[in-house]
Amino acid sequence: VAEAIEAARGVTDQPSIIACRTVIGQGSPSYEGTSRTHGAPLGAEEIRATKLAIGLNPDEHFAVTDDVVAAFRSHDGAAQNAAWQDRAALHADAAEFNTWYQADGAALSERVAWPKFEIGTKLATRKSSAACLKAIYEAAPWFIGGSADLAGSNGTNIGAKHFTRDDFSGAGTINFGVREHAMGGICNGMVLHGGVRPYNATFLMFHDYQRPSVRLSALMNIPVTWVYTHDSVFLGEDGPTHQPICTLLAMRAIPNLQVWRPADADETTVAWKAALRNQGPTALVLTRQGLPVWDHTVMGALSGAERGGYVLQDCEGTPAVILIATGSEVATCVDAAKLLTDRGVAARVVSLPCRELYWLQDANYKASVLPAGIPKVSVEAGVTLGWERYTGENAAHVGIDGFGHSAPANIIAEKLGFTGENIANVASKLIG
Repeated sequence: VAEAIEAARGVTDQPSIIACRTVIGQGSPSYEGTSRTHGAPLGAEEIRATKLAIGLNPDEHFAVTDDVVAAFRSHDGAAQNAAWQDRAALHADAAEFNTWYQADGAALSERVAWPKFEIGTKLATRKSSAACLKAIYEAAPWFIGGSADLAGSNGTNIGAKHFTRDDFSGAGTINFGVREHAMGGICNGMVLHGGVRPYNATFLMFHDYQRPSVRLSALMNIPVTWVYTHDSVFLGEDGPTHQPICTLLAMRAIPNLQVWRPADADETTVAWKAALRNQGPTALVLTRQGLPVWDHTVMGALSGAERGGYVLQDCEGTPAVILIATGSEVATCVDAAKLLTDRGVAARVVSLPCRELYWLQDANYKASVLPAGIPKVSVEAGVTLGWERYTGENAAHVGIDGFGHSAPANIIAEKLGFTGENIANVASKLIG
């Protein structure tokens, strides 16, 4: 093995694979080559027989040969750890480092010249995210990350110098390549080492490939930002293989992970600010298609978005029905609310960009947004499972409890019921 490693290290123009052909349970007379040794102890008699078979003293409980002891004791791990601690102490004394890395979320946000977006225009949230990411990097060049060979699509081409094998100086972008799980593991390791705040990006569908790394970031509660674009069936002709139907639910099932699906450019800014404040992992789920930029002095204030959910558009008096949505479906609910108003039905529209954060709010706030006893319709381009927590029993759900289709986004929306007219009809039927 040592010779193979040295040979592989000598090959610098291509990757190497070292394939170790092993025998499970080798040395055990009774169980060698069987799955019996994979997850169960051998037992005292088989351990004794195995020690005899491989030349160990069966009467010794535990033995390490002298050459192994010498090899381990020759390592300078303690000295290397001390040197790392010295480097970390130097960074901790630097005012710039303290201001960014050790400050609270409010202080971090104050350093960033957040982008402004033109009200009334349409902008994909992946593009508003790109503007936010560039502003963050310009304020703090140790906010470092990259994409799985999808930088143009993910919005991570922020103008930063790329890391290369031979030059790390002044770099801010990592070309991870098509390796979602490994990319996530690298970012986890960067946080654990300290000194940087990493992010990485891919299509939402490919969360499946990096889920173990995302789960570990949540298990360790470390601040990795997971950026996901092309967030729904509305990516269109790529079809069901690339259309995430159950991915949002799967991510929301991970403890400690905040999952944000913003409905417009300004909600996207709120999501990025939340990611900076969060001392655990954050997932940003972003659209390929353009979404209207709301006037939040007329619509619901962004202070509500900062709490994970808020009334984006209200009605006169008590609503007869409440439409709840995330991401791109919020705009469709606004269309549906207008149709309901024209029919004489008072409808409220609630944007719920981060269900996890909203659920942590106090009971009075949650009741002011989603009061009990009022019929509710959830609208999201994914599986409907889980929405009952927010809607209650007197509810209808517009979602996708199947797989997607290959077609232009507008045709998919029409065929699957993500239109203002269909949502208004569902609401009308619900309230009778």
